[in-house]
Amino acid sequence: MSLEVFEKLESKVQQAIDTITLLQMEIEELKEKNNALSQEIQTAQHGREELERENHHLREQQTGWQDRLHALLGRMEEV
Repeated sequence: MSLEVFEKLESKVQQAIDTITLLQMEIEELKEKNNALSQEIQTAQHGREELERENHHLREQQTGWQDRLHALLGRMEEV
């Protein structure tokens, strides 16, 4: 009788060990995915920052061209 109880206990312990092992593997996979996503976020942030700098530069160029155009139109009106 006690041998049966011991075997059931041993089976439950083995199931618990198997479950823990699977959960540990899942945790490792999730950590790897998390790291990959973190890297993607950093890459996207750097790309966004670069686009913002380029946008700022282009807006400055546009303002410069507009100023030059207004100056030329002003000269034409004077003539």
